Amino acid sequence: MKTIITIGRQFGSGGKEVGIRVAKELGIPFYDKEILQEAAKKSGLCEKILENFDERPKSLLYSIAMDSYMFALPGTGAGDSLEQQVYLATFNTIRHLAGQGPCVIIGRCADYALADNPNHLSIFVHAPMEDRIRRVAKRQNLTPDKAKTLINKTDKRRASYYEYYSSQRWGAVDSYDFCLNSSYLGLSGTVELVRSLVEHREHPIPSPTEEDPTEK
Repeated sequence: MKTIITIGRQFGSGGKEVGIRVAKELGIPFYDKEILQEAAKKSGLCEKILENFDERPKSLLYSIAMDSYMFALPGTGAGDSLEQQVYLATFNTIRHLAGQGPCVIIGRCADYALADNPNHLSIFVHAPMEDRIRRVAKRQNLTPDKAKTLINKTDKRRASYYEYYSSQRWGAVDSYDFCLNSSYLGLSGTVELVRSLVEHREHPIPSPTEEDPTEK
């Protein structure tokens, strides 16, 4: 197997669970927060700093407050903002992990980082708002109104991050290979669909040769 699967997801769509289950069933590594741990080791950045900027859009005030941190890091210049360093550390780590073999990577512009990888399959998981509210409310013990507020806030943050660094639209059909509604088949059905996509990619079915009508 060669396929590297990247999954973008709306908050509450079950995209992370789909990724975990796909990785487990295919017997390949799953990377989410592990990316931050690896990026911290390779870049010298504090893991807490990476967590603070994880999938977050540029924040002028926070960036100004944290930029002094950069002067303590070797190999960084005054022109390198902390946000740029965090993004590059994450970007390079994603490419490094993908270079080790097939895996599932969640979020963090991974599809953009691996756009030139011939073994890459990019997926975006979405779901109707009412299903996402129900899932988030149950998971985090929130009222439906609070769950909806958290969903909108998280989606806005992820979209801003993705669109700033990739110059592509978050969740748009032309930004990914496939956009999947996890409510249509359910999480188990979505997992099976992703596995089918991988299987087809690994072992494509030859198209039948079309007859030339002029030869009849």
